[in-house]
Amino acid sequence: MNESQQDLLRTARLAGVWYLLLAITGVLGFVVYHPQVFLADDPSKTLANLTASASVARIRLALELGIVVSQALAAVWFYRLFRGIHEWGAWSLGIWGTVNSAVIMVSAIAMGAALDVASASSSQEDKVVMIQLLSRLSANAWRVGGLFFGLWLIPMGYVVMTSKRMPTWLGRVLILGGMGYLLSTFISYLGVGGSWTSALTIPATVGEFWMIGYLLIYGIREHSEEA
Repeated sequence: MNESQQDLLRTARLAGVWYLLLAITGVLGFVVYHPQVFLADDPSKTLANLTASASVARIRLALELGIVVSQALAAVWFYRLFRGIHEWGAWSLGIWGTVNSAVIMVSAIAMGAALDVASASSSQEDKVVMIQLLSRLSANAWRVGGLFFGLWLIPMGYVVMTSKRMPTWLGRVLILGGMGYLLSTFISYLGVGGSWTSALTIPATVGEFWMIGYLLIYGIREHSEEA
């Protein structure tokens, strides 16, 4: 194994670490802690949660910040990993991943502001109105973020599929997952609902955890290897 390949392996595993951290903070923050604090259709209950369970709300905010940081770091390290393999794909991946991090930052700002509102001396009615606005801002930041997360997965899958440095089917699943995120976001904003829409992002979940595992275990193949 030459020195260049060793450098690529180190970069690949660091990219895997940041991607794993993104997955962990995302699951803990959005799936585990978020429902304990922010209730989309009940701003009064959300305000009560922010007041009575401020420590839980701050953990949720810290996890949101973790998502922002890990997404940005993953974008940078994926760029470093792929820039010598496919420059256009590496730039696209780095840009869309960074933009997604910035969009989720809007959600973190809204959560921080909601904590400030909950502890302010304003009237209960004013607080409820502000909490409702900030909760919806956070939720819509995540929904719009789905566009950029889809755009981040598509060049990732394209580079994987065309370079033969990782399993070809991994690239195909990532592209399918990215398209699923784009489609589900548009469908959501068109007002079309239903449990079936969540199935559109299943390929993305499969592809992401496959990518994380491959990066951490195998890293990246040498150029001479076949898929």
